[in-house]
Amino acid sequence: MPKKTYAIRYVAGQPVERIFPPLLSDYISQAQIFREPLPDSRILRVMVWNIYKQQLANWLSVLQGFGKNTQLLLLQEAQSTPELIRFATSHYLAVDQVPALIFPQHPSGVMTLSAAHPVYCYPLREREPLLRLAKSALVTVYPICNNQLLMVVNIHAVNFSLGIDVYSKQLDTIGKQIRNHIGPVVMGGDFNAWSRQRILALYRFAEQMKLREVSFIDDQRKRRFGRPLDFVFYREMNVCKASVLVTEASDHNPLLVEFHPVSSLTWSSRESKIIGIKK
Repeated sequence: MPKKTYAIRYVAGQPVERIFPPLLSDYISQAQIFREPLPDSRILRVMVWNIYKQQLANWLSVLQGFGKNTQLLLLQEAQSTPELIRFATSHYLAVDQVPALIFPQHPSGVMTLSAAHPVYCYPLREREPLLRLAKSALVTVYPICNNQLLMVVNIHAVNFSLGIDVYSKQLDTIGKQIRNHIGPVVMGGDFNAWSRQRILALYRFAEQMKLREVSFIDDQRKRRFGRPLDFVFYREMNVCKASVLVTEASDHNPLLVEFHPVSSLTWSSRESKIIGIKK
């Protein structure tokens, strides 16, 4: 029997909570609950980083120098050590992790740190077909300025596979979430797009989801076989700044992006459209 997929939520001063994938009807009901929006979200600062299970020195100083000034921090290969959880809950209101690898002490997987509580949280896992190890992804939704709902996708894509069937399957599962969302989207992570087949599948997916790729003028992203591994995609947003931080604190370099959300629907008109979401 396959293991149940769930997210672990860390909030300062509260017990650790397990969150299981909700039904679509839960999205509809939760999206209508008023929550405090991401603060200062007229300029939305996002950092995306594969943190390499915190195995190299100075990872914490990178987070302290850059991560604490963002409203959203999307980590891959984040191991829930006390030091990382202490940083996360000290600087962010909500911390959600989807365990992919269960180590004896601390699980590892994608982790989304946010300056507001999500109104929706959908964890995802996909097993590597060759090594039988899992990769995880997380879909969360937050209120932002202009009465909008922002969907955030944090992904660590499967790496070792013959062909792209499992790779495409992981993207398609995320696509079901994006298709049911009305409003802006940010999708970032380690996509392991190291082959021509994979990069074409990723760009095909982005086109289908109407997502645009963030470009970096001084592109210092880590590469494999000449292709970048880390990406940020978006829709219904404008990019103000985008940069890559060069560091030896991981085998990946962090991506820093500032967005300006575009004005869209008012809350009342959004509500009526949410009720009409297709299943």
